[in-house]
Amino acid sequence: MSELLSALTERFFRYVAVSSQSDIAEPGVPSSPGQLELARLLAAELETLGLQDIHIDEHGILTARRPGTMPTAPAIGFVAHLDTVDVGLSPDIRPQVLHFDGQPLCLNREQSLWLSPEDHPELNAYRDQDIICSDGTSVLGADNKAAVAIVMELLAQLRSNPAQVGDIFVAFVPDEEIGLRGAKLLDLDRFPVDFAYTIDGAELGELVYETFNAGRATITIQGVPAHPISAKGVLVNPVLVALDLVGHLDIHDTPEHTEGREGYFYVTDLQAGPAQATLHINIRDFDRQQYQARKEQLEAHLRGVQDDHPRARVQWQIEDVYGNILDAVGDDRRALDLLEQAFAAQQITPQTKPMRGGTDGSALSARGIFTPNYFTGGHNFHSSFEFLPLNAFLKSYQVTETLVRLAAAPGQLN
Repeated sequence: MSELLSALTERFFRYVAVSSQSDIAEPGVPSSPGQLELARLLAAELETLGLQDIHIDEHGILTARRPGTMPTAPAIGFVAHLDTVDVGLSPDIRPQVLHFDGQPLCLNREQSLWLSPEDHPELNAYRDQDIICSDGTSVLGADNKAAVAIVMELLAQLRSNPAQVGDIFVAFVPDEEIGLRGAKLLDLDRFPVDFAYTIDGAELGELVYETFNAGRATITIQGVPAHPISAKGVLVNPVLVALDLVGHLDIHDTPEHTEGREGYFYVTDLQAGPAQATLHINIRDFDRQQYQARKEQLEAHLRGVQDDHPRARVQWQIEDVYGNILDAVGDDRRALDLLEQAFAAQQITPQTKPMRGGTDGSALSARGIFTPNYFTGGHNFHSSFEFLPLNAFLKSYQVTETLVRLAAAPGQLN
C-alpha cells in the first residue's frame, strides 16, 4: 500500500471511529452530539495544518480557509457532511480492510455476516484488490467520511508539499442525511467561493450535476373516534381516510417502478390510530415544471379526499427540500470544465448520470453556489454491505488534488 493510500485509510478509520449518526426525530442542528465531536476533532487538525478563519458555529458547521498563492485563481470550496445515515443499524462503525480474491468476504464471523459476489456482483470489478468494509452490523460511513478524509489529506499534502494554488475553503456540515439541514444553514459569508464540490458520489467515475427537485408532504388526518357499539354514523376512521389518499396515487408512479429521469411519489411512513393518522409523502422530479405539477396534483388529491370525507379534518404542509443542481449552472461552467479535465488527467472515463437523490450541493446550488458532485469510489451506500475499494478511494483523492492545481494554472499539468 502506498504511503498516500495508507494516510488516507488511516484518516478514514479515525473519522468513522466517531459515531455521528444523524437523528431525524431531533429538530435541532446538529441532531446528534457525535457530529459536533467530529467537527471539533477536524477543527483541531485544521489548526495544525495552518488553516485560517477556523470556525464552528452554533449548528456545528465547521468552516475554514487555506490562503492561496495565486490571487487570479478561482476560490474553490469543498463540502462534506459529518453525519452517517440511520437505517436501523448500529451507529458504531468498525471498519476493516479485506482482500477480495473472488470468494465471499466474511464481515463478521461471530454473526456469520458475509459479503458475497453472488448477491453483490459489483464486487467482481475489484477482484484481487483491497477494499474497506464494516463488520456487517453498520454502514461503512464512506458516505461521507471518505470525502472528509480526502479533503483533510489534500490539505495535509499541500502543507507538506506546497503548490501554487488558489484559495481553498472547506465546509464540514451536519445532517445531510436528514434533509441537507447543515448546507441550508451554512453561513455563505464564511464560504465566499466561486464554486464548490461535494465528493458524495458512488463508484469510480461517477460525475453528477443533475439531481432531483425534492419536496416532502406532511399530512395529518383527524378522525372521529367512537366505540363500535355506537359507531354507525359517528365513527370516522382516520386509517381508512389515509388509505383512501394513498389509493389516489398511481401505484406505478413510485420509486420501485421508475428509473432514470422519471419522478415519483413515495409514501415513506404512516402512523395511525383511532383518532389521528399522520403520513409523509416524498415528491421527486428532475424537471422543475413537472415537480411543481406534482405538488399541485397531490394537493388536488388531498382536497378530493377532504370532500369525500367531510367529517374528517385533512391538513397538509408541503415543503421544498432541495432543488436540481442543473438549474444553477448558468453561463459559468468552470466547475464542470475543471472536473472533466481532472478526470481526463487521471484517465478516468466520466459516468455522468442524473442522481436519483440529492447532495449538499443541491442546497448550495439553490443558494447561488454551483456545486457539482463526484465519486468517492464506494458502493452500496446506506447498507451494511457498503464497501470502499482502496484504488477507487485513491483515485478520488487524485481527482481532488488535480482540480485545485488545474484551477490555479491549467498549464502545469502535462
